[in-house]
Amino acid sequence: MVEIPRGKIELRDDRTKERWTVEVKPILLAKFPVTQELYFSITNEDPSTIKGNRHPVETVTWKEAVIFCNKLSNQTGLNPCYEIKKDSEEISFDITANGFRLPTEAEWEYACKAGTTGIRYGDINSAAWFKDNSSMTTHIVGQKEPNSWGLYDMLGNVWEWCSDIYDETVYGSYRVFRGGGWADEERSVMATTRRRSHPLKFKIDDLGFRMARNLTEKTTDH
Repeated sequence: MVEIPRGKIELRDDRTKERWTVEVKPILLAKFPVTQELYFSITNEDPSTIKGNRHPVETVTWKEAVIFCNKLSNQTGLNPCYEIKKDSEEISFDITANGFRLPTEAEWEYACKAGTTGIRYGDINSAAWFKDNSSMTTHIVGQKEPNSWGLYDMLGNVWEWCSDIYDETVYGSYRVFRGGGWADEERSVMATTRRRSHPLKFKIDDLGFRMARNLTEKTTDH
């Protein structure tokens, strides 16, 4: 995992034209999206439509992504970040816990930009698998150029779930995902693009996730 420094990011919603600034605390963020190999090793499940051990896992719901994070936290002696109530759709998020979790969308965009100010951290063909160069499939993680903080595949390959609810007043429990995927046009593969869908039902072959952890004096890199 990569240490992401403290900072702040201005987010925007192109639908509502709203802008807001978020302070971002230091975190650890995985260099790569979670791979099929890692996902299977923790869950003993293989949900992906496009097979390949080192390809990003996809066709997972938001709930399945947070269940993975909780299982990995439990297996490594950490405190889970999510409480999943039995026989209920309610899932609570403890952002102060020391376990693995999905990044917030502010953390995600801040880490994706890595100090840059444009819509991408590099040339799109060098940085991302998208519709024009992907041959309409996922690819082994880490083959494109990383951003300046050493994070790979933040753009393209697969979209990545974030912890946040998108807009509860309009979309209810819909959660945010970011980054663009292998099937998307260039205009969608940007650090600022926001999408959303149902956390328990929506899964598709260009949507996966990446792990984050809080960074404290006692944090160890698993």
